[in-house]
Formats: sequence, C-alpha cells, structure tokens
Amino acid sequence: MNIRFATINDLAALVNIYNQAIAAGQKTADLEPVTVESRRKWFEAHLPDSYPILVAEFEGKVVGYLCLSPYRPGRDALRFTAEVSYYVHFDYHRQGIASALMQRAIRLCPSLHIKTLFAILLESSRESIGLLKKFGFAQWGYLPRVADFNGVEVGHVYYVAHREAEVITSWI
Repeated sequence: MNIRFATINDLAALVNIYNQAIAAGQKTADLEPVTVESRRKWFEAHLPDSYPILVAEFEGKVVGYLCLSPYRPGRDALRFTAEVSYYVHFDYHRQGIASALMQRAIRLCPSLHIKTLFAILLESSRESIGLLKKFGFAQWGYLPRVADFNGVEVGHVYYVAHREAEVITSWI
C-alpha cells in the first residue's frame, strides 16, 4: 500500500468512496450523493503544505483517504487545530488502511504546525471511534440527537487528541 498526497486526478475516486458512506447511512451526515463538481472547491481548499488530503493506494487503485481541515477558518487563535476525517472503500475495510492513513497524518502534524486534532463523528460509527481511541483520541463532547436519518435521531461525538498526549508520542 502506498500513502501519498491526493491529486485532482483522484477526485472521482474520493467521491466514489464518500458516496459509499452516504449510501450506507449513518456514516456521514450527508443524505444525498455528491458529485465530482460539487466537491471540487473542497478538494482545492486542501493543500499539501497546510491541510492535505492523503490517499491510500493499493495495486494502483485509491482505496481510502483522509483529510485535515482547518477548525473555524479565519480565526487565527485556532490555527494549530485541525479536523480529521477519513473514509475507506467498503471492499477494503478492516485491512489497516484507515490506521495507515491516520499514522501518516499524525506524523505530518508537526511540519504542518498542528498541535490538536479532532474528529466529529456520528455516535453510530463504532469502527471509526475505535480507530480514534487506538490513536489516543478521547471523547470530549457529545451533541445528542442532532442528526436525523428519516426519523432516526443520532448524536454527534467529538474526539480530540493533543500533541502532548502520552499515546501520541510520534508527534513530539
């Protein structure tokens, strides 16, 4: 497996992977599939030297991705904090792809001047919560019943990891 920075040529694969999560339900808060065109500005906002998108390639195919996004852009006091999001093609779940992406992202954080990473997940995302805990993230917030999936209400959980956390020694 190869982990690298995403290029615009990867956008269709990223959209496909994200749309799998939408179709599965309760994996993301989007309810309708996205298009390559609708995700173009999102992609262009993620630059390798600030808030990159990383892709995992296996046998020449993009099988997963992770992106770092600014927290409340334009508020400079928050410039050392980033949100992490990740998705893996359903055919490649439970093969260590999300872990490899997360490990690479964490290693990049010092060069990107990121001191704090956080993730916002639906409380039903047990696998993603497990991954975050594996990397030293802890739950710091909970918003009950904020997402509605055709009458099924689901909460948002916030997981945070700081550079100083003992588990994330690779940040130092």
